[in-house]
Amino acid sequence: MPKRHARRAVTRTLVKNQLRDAMRRHLPHLAAGDWVLRLRAPIDRSRFPSARSDALAIELRGEIDRLLADAVRRTARRLAEPASSSS
Repeated sequence: MPKRHARRAVTRTLVKNQLRDAMRRHLPHLAAGDWVLRLRAPIDRSRFPSARSDALAIELRGEIDRLLADAVRRTARRLAEPASSSS
């Protein structure tokens, strides 16, 4: 995670720990392979003045869970689609 998205090391560590925890919970439902999750925008320091606040941890966990749940749905949909026949 780049410093431009999370300036403080404590915050970057929090994000990484939340990601690891979420991957452990969702991994049995995800397709095998490498998964990459990354922040699209910086963490707003005005909303989360504390680098390691409970509010930030809850927000991160919710967003990560939404992303991985969507990935699980997409994976299940892809597996359920009939194989296309090629000629």
